[in-house]
Parts: sequence; C-alpha cells; structure tokens
Amino acid sequence: MTDHDGVRDLLAAWAFGALPPAERRSVQPHLAECESCSAEAARLRETVRLLDGTPANGTPAEPTADAHVLTRALRTRPAAPQVAPHAAPYAAAVAGLRALLPELEGNWGTPVVHDWDAHATLAHLLAADEHLAVRLGIGARVPASRIEEGTAWEDAWDHRTTDVIAHEHGRDPGATVADWSAQAADLLATPEARDSELASCATLLMGIRLPVADHFVVRAFETWIHTDDLGRALGLHVPPPPGEHLGQLVRLAVRILGLALGPTAPPVLFAITGGGEWVLGSEDEPVRAELVLDPVDFCLLVGGRYTPDAVPRGAAGDEDAVRNVLERAAALAWL
Repeated sequence: MTDHDGVRDLLAAWAFGALPPAERRSVQPHLAECESCSAEAARLRETVRLLDGTPANGTPAEPTADAHVLTRALRTRPAAPQVAPHAAPYAAAVAGLRALLPELEGNWGTPVVHDWDAHATLAHLLAADEHLAVRLGIGARVPASRIEEGTAWEDAWDHRTTDVIAHEHGRDPGATVADWSAQAADLLATPEARDSELASCATLLMGIRLPVADHFVVRAFETWIHTDDLGRALGLHVPPPPGEHLGQLVRLAVRILGLALGPTAPPVLFAITGGGEWVLGSEDEPVRAELVLDPVDFCLLVGGRYTPDAVPRGAAGDEDAVRNVLERAAALAWL
C-alpha cells in the first residue's frame, strides 16, 4: 500500500478524479484508516465542488482561498503535449510552472534563491533551456553573449545566465513569461521530444555528454527545482513530480553521481526509499557503507537545496565513505 506521505501527494489528483486506477486503488483503503488524510481529502473534494459551482446547500457560495488558487491554476494549465516518455517529465514540469505563474503577479520582486528575485529566476530558466533549444535548432530569444572561445563551460554558463537576467530585468516580466513559455513549447514540439530513437543521439551540454533524451530529463529536473523555489518564496506548496517522473530524475542523477564518484571511490550501497539500489564507487572491494535517501530529498541534495549535513538519511558503516557520496552529490548542483 502507498505510505502516508505518498497518499498525501496524490490527494489533489484524487479529488479531481485524475488518478490512474492503480494509484486510486491505493488511496481509498488509506483514507478509511487515516483520519488526517481523510479530512484533507474531504477539504479538497469540497474545493473541487466549489470550482464546479455546486454548493452543498444549493445556494451560491464564496470560493475559498484554495479554490481561487486552484481555479487560476487550472485555467492556465495547458493540455499536456503528446511526447515520448523521456520528455514527459519536462512537459509536466513546464505545466506545473505555468500553473504557478499567475501567483507571481505583483510578486516579481520577491527574493527566491541565490541573489535572484522571481523575475530573475524565470530568466535563469529561459537561459538554462536555451542550451538544449539551440542545439535542437530553436533560435535564442535573447541577444547573444560575448564569450571567448575556449572559456570553461562553468564560466560561460555563469556569463550567459548573468546576461540573460540583466536583459530580462530590463523588460516587463510578462515578456519574460511569454519567451520562456514559447521556448518550452518549441522544445516539446521538436522531433527529438516525440521520437525516442532521434533522442538517443548524444550531445555535450553544460559540461556533460548525454543522450538528448537525458538532457530533456535534466530540463525537467531544473524546471521543477525552480518551481519549488518560487512556491516556497510565495508560501505555496509545490508537489513533487509524479512517481514515474521522479523515478526518471532519480535514475539519471544516480548515473551522473556514479560517474562523478568514479571507479575508485570507497564503495557504498546507495538505496532510494520506495525502490532502487546501486553500488556506487569501486566494484573491486567490499561495500563499506550503506546510505538510504528519500527520492525527493536526494533530488533536492543534487539540486543544491540540501547540504550534505542537513539532508535526512539513513546510514550505516564507514562515515567517511557516506560523506564522500553526499558531498559529491551536492557538488553536482549547477542550479
């Protein structure tokens, strides 16, 4: 059966009748046993009923604050484009950010992450998606930066991000929204987003050579991380990616972490709560430690939103080997 936290993440979709049958069957028995989840489910169902305009007493009612938020989100959420499985997490992340954007009206100067306000955060995503967009034949929407040939990718990345943020701060946030949204739509309309075979070709972007399919997953990862940043800044809960998409993010992050650790690192048995375990590091010696992380916490660690000391985990064995994995995972962040 789905655990308590897992059920809570499914309740909004359950209230709208949008869960697939397998997940729906796991929710109902839990609601019969859990008082807090049952109360939350009833509250969400009431919100949905208000959105449908059918008050229980038959008289018009003022929508709740939650209803206003959900109404705006539903009105701005486009139908998910038809894409191949590798691009589905990005399509969902883009839809999630689009649903949140109306809440930013009047709040574009809100501090979010690093030294960025909300406007700069969206400008950063415009710059971040641009790398894959240009590689797939989509023209850049911001004037080119002057970057000398041979510049290290990290420095080039920082330079381009700074230029794009400065450019967008000189424009209305609505123009930034329009360009980010159009670029995301163009990415999802490329043949590589719809054809897994075309997306199997590898390309070097932001210092790592991966199949185009994996670069779409990277874009999903970053879009969700920054949507969560924006939600936290506004005091709004942003749910994690659906289980299948979260699994794709986790598996790619584990692969990249394994490459970063290399074949001589002290071997650690790494497990993700709810599924998946890998031996990271050397294959020529016994495992020295075990490390268990929640999938969302692992993604937040890789995304730079947890420090190695702060991320919740279960661990046993060689503490230095565990710390090596955690520090290397945190060092992967360029978000």
